[in-house]
Amino acid sequence: MGFAAQYSWTARYDWIRGRRDLVAGLTVAAVSLPQGMAYALIAGVDPRFGVYSAIVVTFVASVFGSSSHLVNGPTSAISLLVFSALAFLDPENSSALFEALFLLAVLVGAFQILIAVFKLGDLTRYISESVIVGFIAAAAFLLAVGQIGNALGVKDKGNGKMQVLHRLWLTLLHGDAINPRALVLSVSAVVLALVFRRVVKRYGLPQVDLLAVLVVAAVIAYAAGWAAPGKGGKTAVTLAAKVPQSLPSPHIPHVDFATLGELSQGALAIAFIGLIEALSIAKAIAHQTQQKVDYNRQILAEGLANITGGFFQSLPGSGSLTRSAINFQAGAATRFSGIIAAAAVSVALLLFAPLLHYVPQAALAGLLLVTAVRLVDYKRLAATVRASRYDAGLVVVTALTGVLVDLDKAVLLGVGLSILLFVPRAAKLKAAELVVTPERVVRERTPDDVVDPAVVIYDLEGELFFGAAPELDRYLDSLRARIRADEVRVVVLRLKRARHPDAVCIERLEHFLREEQARGVVILLAGVQPDTLAVLKNTGFLDWFPPEQIFLEEEAEFSATLKAVRHAHAKLASGELAAARAEEPELGRLYYLV
Repeated sequence: MGFAAQYSWTARYDWIRGRRDLVAGLTVAAVSLPQGMAYALIAGVDPRFGVYSAIVVTFVASVFGSSSHLVNGPTSAISLLVFSALAFLDPENSSALFEALFLLAVLVGAFQILIAVFKLGDLTRYISESVIVGFIAAAAFLLAVGQIGNALGVKDKGNGKMQVLHRLWLTLLHGDAINPRALVLSVSAVVLALVFRRVVKRYGLPQVDLLAVLVVAAVIAYAAGWAAPGKGGKTAVTLAAKVPQSLPSPHIPHVDFATLGELSQGALAIAFIGLIEALSIAKAIAHQTQQKVDYNRQILAEGLANITGGFFQSLPGSGSLTRSAINFQAGAATRFSGIIAAAAVSVALLLFAPLLHYVPQAALAGLLLVTAVRLVDYKRLAATVRASRYDAGLVVVTALTGVLVDLDKAVLLGVGLSILLFVPRAAKLKAAELVVTPERVVRERTPDDVVDPAVVIYDLEGELFFGAAPELDRYLDSLRARIRADEVRVVVLRLKRARHPDAVCIERLEHFLREEQARGVVILLAGVQPDTLAVLKNTGFLDWFPPEQIFLEEEAEFSATLKAVRHAHAKLASGELAAARAEEPELGRLYYLV
């Protein structure tokens, strides 16, 4: 969307749209605040960085984005990837951990901006849906497992370098005794979250159920005296870390070149998953609203939001399914609702930051356990696994890698497998011999068809890229043998359904054409598409190949092929081809009088 479109959008803005955006923005803010704190807990960092992300990342993405309803900020999947990316660092060294977090956000933003600048967003299409399903399943499992310790009120044993199931084993069997107070709060949070969500849906109330759960849990802990410091200054249940009563301030992350490579790997995985998450949500909502979303601009906005967040002490973020759906359902009219949501979280932070400290960590853990269960679309998971062995294998490999190794490697492995499995499928080139009936219908040849042996119509269908070169060679060899056996004088090579040719396949084709034309065989190229013609020009193909033997694609199906066949018949009838067969079958002659 250019400047003129942007200007027209602001010129049309009125009080009705403003009121809708205000209501939606405030509703989203009521969810953003507790989610920001909870998702920071998933990432293993201070809650304030999640709240900062709900301000900075949300604001920047709303300003520069294209979707009217997409709300950015911290998400559960991205936070799990952040935890995985930072797992190699010492969690006790909070200063180094936080600096790595901010640098990670900058790297994520940089990767996403590069993807936008070079317009590589379409690469996300080649990441199989099965990989995403497997990733989400692993993320949900890790999210639930990671919060069991907090829900039970015990400190996690081990470190981030250990496998998650090993850490859970140590925590449960060799850790501290279960804190019954924390267990009461986590179970209460789960029950309240389920009850409040049902009430909200039934009566159409504003979706403040998550915030209400934390408020009730904090009141329970305070009323029971569990939030008051006891002996040694410790509280009966662990509370959320204190969040400063101030807005995020600019900060330049420290670059540690020793860890830069490790962080870059995690940043690349976060960048790809973040874009898939954001674009899929934007597409889903745009399908309902009929909005034309500029996806490359949205990718750029995602990158700008994360890179800005990195310089303002924020957790990396992406498009949030929960908050975007709430924004849409609450009636948001424009992207301004996201700006209002960020502003509302800022005001809440300035007014109520001291109170956030009284939120029990066990209550946050309870909410995250509910989030983990809701994260998986079980019907979609079952359908994907049942679809084919290919899909089931990708789901299982991605999910197991995420659980047994780590999530960022699961994403990268899944992407690699998607591409490796996609290339052989894309390289499937189909070739068929066609005939023209007396009714001028072009169709695939059957064994009973009587044809002119001097003319062959050959159709190529598929992607003409390097991966298909062996298949192309095989078909051209078959055609070459046919030419030799039947003394074929004219070949009509139909390329209408041959897509995206590259230099490798054009070279193979050129070699075949030069060889056959040297033997006196005329090759006619029919149905040549504009992109194929451009590649032929760029590779110098048209410098030697006669232009009258190229028949460009036309709107009518097979019209270019019919023209090429008429051209071939005219050459045969005129005697231009010395070896034209005089004994051509009468039925075959009718086939080419078109």
